[in-house]
Amino acid sequence: MIGAAAGAAAPLIADAAVNGHVGPAGLALFAIVFFWQPPHVWAIALYRKADYARAGIPMLPSVIGDEATRSWMLWSTLGLVPVSLAPVALGLLGAPYFAVALGLNAWFVASAARCLRARTPEAARSTFHVSLAYLFSLFLAMNAELLLRP
Repeated sequence: MIGAAAGAAAPLIADAAVNGHVGPAGLALFAIVFFWQPPHVWAIALYRKADYARAGIPMLPSVIGDEATRSWMLWSTLGLVPVSLAPVALGLLGAPYFAVALGLNAWFVASAARCLRARTPEAARSTFHVSLAYLFSLFLAMNAELLLRP
């Protein structure tokens, strides 16, 4: 989680640099990236478990087991849903982003649920790829809405 905070700090830094303070937009982006990172990293840890073990890096699957890690992935993707909708609740974005975010969240949650049911490295790899497309598409939707506003 320390790495997740460090990895999510860029929006806070950018917001402070541009606006002279950290506001709701910077905090919302920080929260999205922060809460997105656990299922993303755990998916990698599941399908690269042997690599991490050889390197002596204790990742979640080797600490609590694969099944528990998959459960945590599902719960964390579910927790990401309200966080990803925060820009709408804060009045920063509107219905277009909301609709795209709902669809992307359904896709990410479904992928984590498939990973939990399938219990294979391939399913974890698929969830990893979905996580990448999810974050890219979520930020693309944010930018598209902002650029297309009258």
